[in-house]
This record gives sequence, C-alpha cells and structure tokens, in this order.
Amino acid sequence: MTGVPASAAGGTGAKRVAVVVGQASLWNIANILTMVRLVLVPAFVVLLLQEGGYDPVWRAWAWAAFAVAMITDIFDGHLARTYNLVTDFGKIADPIADKAIMGAALVCLSALGDLPWWVTGVILFRELGITLMRFWVIRHGVIPASRGGKMKTLAQGTAAGMYVLALTGPLATLRFWVMVVAVVLTVVTGLDYVRQAVVLRRQGLAAERAAARSAEPGASGASGEGESAR
Repeated sequence: MTGVPASAAGGTGAKRVAVVVGQASLWNIANILTMVRLVLVPAFVVLLLQEGGYDPVWRAWAWAAFAVAMITDIFDGHLARTYNLVTDFGKIADPIADKAIMGAALVCLSALGDLPWWVTGVILFRELGITLMRFWVIRHGVIPASRGGKMKTLAQGTAAGMYVLALTGPLATLRFWVMVVAVVLTVVTGLDYVRQAVVLRRQGLAAERAAARSAEPGASGASGEGESAR
C-alpha cells in the first residue's frame, strides 16, 4: 500500500509515459545524418585541397563528399519533421552544418582562384545576416523557409558543386550562369527575409504594447465604469 490512489498513480504514470514517448532520442536517423554532414566538412576540405587543389581526381572525390553532404541536408530535415524526431541538438546542429559545408566550399574555391571573392562574400554575408536576424525576431515568431529560399539553396549547391569539379568548355560557361542565378536568388530572398523580419517585429511589438495597455489598472477600471453606466 502506498497511500496513493490508483487513479492518481495511473495518471502520473501515464504522464511519464507520454513525456518519454514525446521525447525524440539524440541518436535518431535525422541527427545521425546531420552528424555525418558535419564530419564531411573537414573531409571535403582535405580532398579539395589535395595536390594544390587542382588535381581533377581529388576534386572529383571532393565533389562526391560535397554531394553526399547536400543530399543529407535534404533528408535529415524531412525525416525530423515527418517522424517527430526534432531535438534541441538538431535545431542547433542542422543550420550549422548547412552553413559550414557551403561556406567551406566557397572559401576554398575563392582561395584557389576559381571563384571571385565578392561572390563568396555576398553569399556568406547573406547567410550569416539572415541567421542573426532570425535570432533578433525569434521572440516574436519564426520566419518560415520560403519556396524562394529553397530554390536559393538548390542553386547554391548546384553551382558550388559544378565549381568543385574541374569543368572546361561549355560546362564551365554553364556553371558561371548557374552561379549568377544563385547569387541573384541569394540577394532577392535575403531582402524578402529582411522585409518579413521587420513586419514580424513590428507586429510583435504592437501586440506587446496592446497587452501592456490592457493590463494597466486604469484600463480595466474604465471598462467597468462603462459597463455600469449601461
């Protein structure tokens, strides 16, 4: 005998089971794919810079590592949302892994002279700026990923992957134009995110001011007097 009613004990146990079931394990498939992507970042850099960074074979291996990283980026988020595998680790590690692999590719390509530094600067400035801006407005709400943002990610990944490969002739010209599209989408979607963030912050501040006014003693008293007069 525990002195605890069976109904209460059962209720407590049910709550504990619900909590356990609702918590996704750290070692789930989505997080494992994110960890793989993080490990691939230094591996990609080492492969790309082998033999001075200009050996076609090593660059092909680097492209393979980059491609695997980009593919895991597609699947880990989808799996986390579909099967409720979202964890605090995934929320932090996933965007870090995304920025790390793309940033490593762009910086290495610019260092090798294959990609102008201004292109790398524009893309990295946008990605870092949008990330900081999300934290700036996070208490007011979350800015969802837009279709344009997804197209931007696809264009960046395709363009960077084509630059990693030692392409010549028409393919080299094609990768230039793919990168142009990626840069345009980077700028346009970045400006749109800024617009959304400003609107979201204004709405959040307006809601906070309205809540503060309604909580003032004078506001509730005035409301009561109006009702009495009726």
